[in-house]
Amino acid sequence: MKALRNPLERAINHGSAGSGVHHWWAQRFSAILLVPLTVWLVWTLAVLAGADYAVARDWIAAPWNAAMAILLVGSTFYHARLGVQVVIEDYVHQRALEVSLQILVAIAALVGAVVSIIAILKVAFAG
Repeated sequence: MKALRNPLERAINHGSAGSGVHHWWAQRFSAILLVPLTVWLVWTLAVLAGADYAVARDWIAAPWNAAMAILLVGSTFYHARLGVQVVIEDYVHQRALEVSLQILVAIAALVGAVVSIIAILKVAFAG
């Protein structure tokens, strides 16, 4: 008789699957944020095409450009981390491996973002 129950009846009272709605909104927000930032990046690359290091350094030294570059880097690493997290959750079925990969991805995204932001600040302030 249990096999005749519909999927909704089997799912009721089993609790929430976690913070799926928050994760979904965070991924959509970061994706929407990346649209104008990517347009800005393409425009910047077109403007700086053929420029030497001194011109690029002067350009990144402008506070607006440095802030946009930092926002782009942070948003990109955050969005990538969220996407890879979903792939790991969906396709890695051994719990220990899943947790290990999640930790590795989080650390890699954090290190990548921090190193990139430090590089932007170093060029912007020190040349």
